[in-house]
Amino acid sequence: MATAKEEFLKEFGEHYGYPNSPKTIDQIRAAEFNRLQNLVYLDHAGATLYSELQMESVFKDLTSNVYGNPHSQSDSSSATLEIVRDARQQVHVLDYCNASPKDYKCIFTSGATAALKLVGEAFPWSCNSNFMYTMENHNSVIGIRDTRYALGQGAAAIAVDVEDVHTRIEGENFSTKISLHQIQRRKVAGLREGEPMGDVYNLFAFPSECNFSGLRFNLDLAKIIKEDSSRILGTSVCNNGRWLVLIDAAKGSATMPPDLSKYPVDFVALSFYKLFGYPTGLGALVVRNDAAKLLKKSYFSGGTVAASIADIDFIKRREGIEELFEDGTVSFLSIASIRHGFKILNSLTLSAISRHTTSLASYTRKTLLALRHSNGSSVCILYGRHNSMEMCHEMGPIVSFNLKRPDGSWFGYREVEKLASLSGIQLRTGCFCNPGACAKYLGLSHMDLISNTEAGHVCWDDHDIINGKPIGAVRVSFGYMSTYEDAKKFVDFVTSSFMSSRNHVDHGNQLEGVNGFLDTCYYLKSITIYPIKSCGGFSARSWPLSNNGLKHDREWILKSLSGEILTLKRVPEMGFISSFIDLSQGMLFVESPHCKEKLQIKLQLDFSDVTIQDIELHGQRYKVYSYSNETNAWFSEAIGRPCTLLRYSGSNHEFVLDKTKDVVTCKDTNSAVCFANEAQFLLVSEESVSDLNKRLSSDVQKGIHVTATQVNASRFRPNLLVSGGRAYDEDGWRDIRIGNKYFRSLGGCNRCQIINLALNAGRVQKSNEPLATLASYRRVKGRILFGILLKYESVNGEQQQGDSWLHVGQEVHPD
Repeated sequence: MATAKEEFLKEFGEHYGYPNSPKTIDQIRAAEFNRLQNLVYLDHAGATLYSELQMESVFKDLTSNVYGNPHSQSDSSSATLEIVRDARQQVHVLDYCNASPKDYKCIFTSGATAALKLVGEAFPWSCNSNFMYTMENHNSVIGIRDTRYALGQGAAAIAVDVEDVHTRIEGENFSTKISLHQIQRRKVAGLREGEPMGDVYNLFAFPSECNFSGLRFNLDLAKIIKEDSSRILGTSVCNNGRWLVLIDAAKGSATMPPDLSKYPVDFVALSFYKLFGYPTGLGALVVRNDAAKLLKKSYFSGGTVAASIADIDFIKRREGIEELFEDGTVSFLSIASIRHGFKILNSLTLSAISRHTTSLASYTRKTLLALRHSNGSSVCILYGRHNSMEMCHEMGPIVSFNLKRPDGSWFGYREVEKLASLSGIQLRTGCFCNPGACAKYLGLSHMDLISNTEAGHVCWDDHDIINGKPIGAVRVSFGYMSTYEDAKKFVDFVTSSFMSSRNHVDHGNQLEGVNGFLDTCYYLKSITIYPIKSCGGFSARSWPLSNNGLKHDREWILKSLSGEILTLKRVPEMGFISSFIDLSQGMLFVESPHCKEKLQIKLQLDFSDVTIQDIELHGQRYKVYSYSNETNAWFSEAIGRPCTLLRYSGSNHEFVLDKTKDVVTCKDTNSAVCFANEAQFLLVSEESVSDLNKRLSSDVQKGIHVTATQVNASRFRPNLLVSGGRAYDEDGWRDIRIGNKYFRSLGGCNRCQIINLALNAGRVQKSNEPLATLASYRRVKGRILFGILLKYESVNGEQQQGDSWLHVGQEVHPD
């Protein structure tokens, strides 16, 4: 029976792996991408990877040659100027786009966005102009309509949908339909619509490849717009003046750059790190000579003028197109480096790279589309044109999708991203800065988008499902060094993580009901207090309760000089700070391996020596006390960065319960807490920790882990550790009593990467465990649950009196 790879090669072997190149894909990976041994990188649309051979060549080049400022006249500067000139043309930028130097020039910019911005600010807009752009466009293109550019100069801005661009009729002709959205226009003082203003110029912008869906636009669209716009646009508002065409090729040029010998495109924006990973911060605008003459430059700088006089309004601009638009000194060391990247691409050939990456994307799409849940429903919904095998050539090496549960509800894309990261797979989620394509493919109306924004959703936040609809997608994208094994591991990850028919949460004895809890003996094994948020805590045999939970628990925080609240996630060194409170002495003792002296802080505040300020944390406002410079200097030395110590003074919160099937989760938003993330207490079961460790040991035996990964309960930073019963009994607890103190369960604690940090012998060790194992059986609705959150319930005002204590050994009575 053929293996999965043999089946893949049977279908795609002619195109996969560079069979006619000097090196096969396996040889390339082994020799030039050794750093990818334990990583699957699938975000090449975001940034592709540089080759180790490429970087060796760059390093050798920069350490063997002297490159001076090309604006100087020295020998080293003259040599640099030649390198820059060669980079524009010879075997580099213009050649890459098959553009003749007689017709085109290459302007170096700080990136593709800067190239697009240059067009927007220098284009000859008028109140009779139109800026038309496809819905599938990056924000950097849509930004051209801004008030300082198209709309600000009185032009109309119109988004369009392009359909059937790729349909051939009688071999050569194309049937193209362009549907216009509403016309956007702003009133500009001093301009009157329809007033004669000389020549009128319009701009049509589209990407060579959509960075959301991977859909490739046929570049014949450029010909149609420039040569027959009145027929194709079909509206009088677009018939005036001359049309110029802009292509955003930042994504598409990595596998299929525009051939400017065939298509009369006026502007092409490129980004070099999208092509070969390095250098970043460098792009180019390839501009047609006759179009360049229309651009209006306002600002002048060093390098763009032939002469200027400081105290009168006199300048003479340079006449060369590149010199006129490249403000200041170009990034000449980066420009010198791009030849080594182009050398890599040229050795493989672009056609082979395109076939190789397309084979991987086609395999991935085909496999994802075939996935079915046990009830026959589809697991994966793909975006873009993918249903017809004849149309595969229309798609670039991007696969964009969302995943569904058997009941038809959606998995959140942040859940997919989180689990992929735990599996060593790097991908991207969201809208990818392409709002038009995102709304189009996800079916989001203007009202949806506006209400989502008003509800607080912004780019890169953790919201992924709003009102039952996904507001973004998952995207995997392939580069020239991607392999079948990368694609296969990703598909296997989707299958194992999202196609299972079983519930991902093991509820343990909860299935036995309340009687099962009543027949079991539980007791309080340990009490831990963490005075300073994210720093080490201490255990106590007995400890008093307060309005905020355990007295003095997470009552202090560290803040950076920029105002950021420091946490263990951002500053793992905080975990090496240990703390202890002696209530009898009224003192907090703090130690660090980086500080010689132990710090002592009085619990009783000296109000003559502190100031009160306001801070924001987790969307809540807090009043805090600050400390002296000496105290702040101690903590700055302890964590190796400037910071200040703050103490809780007061805030208002409330609890919001989110009830799903058998699990209750919450965020504590209006109950007395100090600086805890979600609730007053975190309770963990010793039996649940033991069960987790058995699973980790089992994974070692199965070869999933190389070494044993055993975790202590302290890894989860619980306040209360209970013992007794069976693993995960706590999942079913709603109300519990410890001694004669009552607590309300607020549901499961959603775990994050923090539990994967191990602090050993002064070193921070990071791994995927135990979160990866927990994700395999403790996942529900995008959350990985372990332990439960508690709220202290006062009885007859006892909580307010502060006379309540917890003691190790006390019995714990659920419900």
